[in-house]
Amino acid sequence: MVMLDIPKAELHVHIEGTMEPEMVFELARRNDVELPYSSVAELRSRYEFSDLQSFLDIYYANMAVLRTRRDFRELTAAYLRESARQGVRHAEIFFDPQAHLARGVEMPAIVDGLSEGITEGITEGAGSGVTAELILCFLRDQSAESAMDTLRLAEPFLDRIIGVGLDSAEVGHPPSKFTEVFDRARELGLRAVAHAGEEGPAEYVREALDLLRVERVDHGIRALDDPELVDRLRREQVPLTVCPLSNVRLGSFSHLSQHTLPRLMAEGLMVTINSDDPAYFGGYAGENFSAVREHLGLTREQLRQVAANSVQASFLDRERKSALLAEVDAWTE
Repeated sequence: MVMLDIPKAELHVHIEGTMEPEMVFELARRNDVELPYSSVAELRSRYEFSDLQSFLDIYYANMAVLRTRRDFRELTAAYLRESARQGVRHAEIFFDPQAHLARGVEMPAIVDGLSEGITEGITEGAGSGVTAELILCFLRDQSAESAMDTLRLAEPFLDRIIGVGLDSAEVGHPPSKFTEVFDRARELGLRAVAHAGEEGPAEYVREALDLLRVERVDHGIRALDDPELVDRLRREQVPLTVCPLSNVRLGSFSHLSQHTLPRLMAEGLMVTINSDDPAYFGGYAGENFSAVREHLGLTREQLRQVAANSVQASFLDRERKSALLAEVDAWTE
């Protein structure tokens, strides 16, 4: 049974990774983009990944169909409709402008389209009370200079962007590479998160905390390799936005039953459950909750705590957090 009803916040989702194969083909036809697949079924058959890079190769190839403001609007609205169905009350959505700018898509089309999609999705899901914010992510396998240029291009749109993040290929691209651009983002009033400790070492988590001064660590599962870091994460209650189905599909664990989520929780860390790139990894927020219950044996109270963690770790204001926490407390199966 998919756990659609438990109220939750989604803190680790890439909007480009919510593009279902059917939409890939629809946008390819609309924008006259030639795809290297003949059918939706063939595209789905390629969603077998050996590591992060094997996923990124097809992820960026599919992203090429996103060309216009309308495309970004429809993608975002579709995601929020599904999120509302999955029990998500608030989503903090990552987007990767560098990947689109490199194809000649301009920043206004990206941000205006995403913002319009949020408005449309919220309007259509009015009964669910869903809300959403945008987090601009820098591609860590590109230069720090490119990241800074991207932040400059985004400055006119900061009224619609709540924070910055760091994603893409992790190994060989430490957080320290982006210290300056994160410093600038903070000067502009933006919040900070970063992917660290997914395939990269625990030291990357430490760098994200010390140098980028992030408020959340995305993934963070390799932190368990460093007991002193675990002690710090417990003491400071730094949120880790863990993505169980993603971790299995990208080879961090051979089966969900082997995932270290229960250990992270047993260590007293502030863990949340998220979907990452749900169109590629087999599940949105509700499916991830259901999967960890089935394969890791999380109890109802543990799931309630994880849902509460997601609200506490969000960038919502105090009043909205209190209202959502009351919903979580009231949840019964």
